[in-house]
Amino acid sequence: MVQPGERVLLADLAGPGTIRRLWLTFPPGPPEQMRAMYLEVFYDELEEPSVSVPCLDFFGSPHGRPVAFTSAVTAMQQGRGFTSYLPMAFGSRIRVELVNASGRAQPLYYQLDYTLGMQRDAGRLHASFRRQNPTTLREDFVIAAGLRGPGRFLGCVVGVRPIDPGTWYGEGEVKIYLDGDDELPTICGTGLEDYVGSAWGMGPHNAWYAGAPLDVREPGARLGELPDYVGFYRWHVLDPVMFRDELKVTIQQIGADHFLPGQEERLERAEAQGRVAGTGIDRDRGGPLLASGIFERVDDYCATAFTVCAEPQPVPRLDVAGAVADLARLPYEEPDEMEFLFA
Repeated sequence: MVQPGERVLLADLAGPGTIRRLWLTFPPGPPEQMRAMYLEVFYDELEEPSVSVPCLDFFGSPHGRPVAFTSAVTAMQQGRGFTSYLPMAFGSRIRVELVNASGRAQPLYYQLDYTLGMQRDAGRLHASFRRQNPTTLREDFVIAAGLRGPGRFLGCVVGVRPIDPGTWYGEGEVKIYLDGDDELPTICGTGLEDYVGSAWGMGPHNAWYAGAPLDVREPGARLGELPDYVGFYRWHVLDPVMFRDELKVTIQQIGADHFLPGQEERLERAEAQGRVAGTGIDRDRGGPLLASGIFERVDDYCATAFTVCAEPQPVPRLDVAGAVADLARLPYEEPDEMEFLFA
């Protein structure tokens, strides 16, 4: 039973070795309470963690909302059992700790499986959390940055809370800057849903290496109505992203919008605010639309980045207050059917 504000030690192991599997569970509850449970991992004798992220984000679902899915390296079976097979190699020592920053005592069950022995050239897993609520207009949101190589970007878990109006939020490119890239990245995508492996918009789905299992929207929402919360993951396992010295991964906040007759004022406002992106506004549709185009947006983005580096190094400590803000359960969201057992 982990008390409010308590930090508990899950493992303190002498190495070398590799953690192969971490499974844990704690009861369902309101989103801000669920997200206030977080993990920290310390390598060797470092006093600052190399992993400092909310538990649910680490296992694949942001916004404090667990959802049932399976992938190649993490899973949330029935949305209740959280499993990670991400290998965590360690040298002389590893400490794994869990913090309950919520206001409620939480029963916790967990199992951690590991092997001992040296793995040649094994790197150290790092996981860092960022949130920008809201983002800055025309400024790409940073998913990963700040770690020194050599290393490998293993992937990310990203959450979006659309704030701006529109009919689609995910037209922005994912850009990966490697080893001295300046204005132009080595890898540049064609849109959010394309990075996740889908196309023509994005609904709930999951696959081995990419998926968007979390999609929270009001029942009966029609095509073109924005969700309230979205969460996706992308694992670079078979398509490794290697870097020698430095890495930066970003995503644009750009979406699409369509304007009907009578929405001239909203269209003029978007133009006046300097939000028009790409090739501009298409006004000669020849159909029921007044105009359409892609536009810079301001939304709420968060990301957990997973990076393997040759040497262990610290990541920023989790800002709990920033992580749990603006996550309250919406009126149409139903509590988990077992939540009453732990109220």
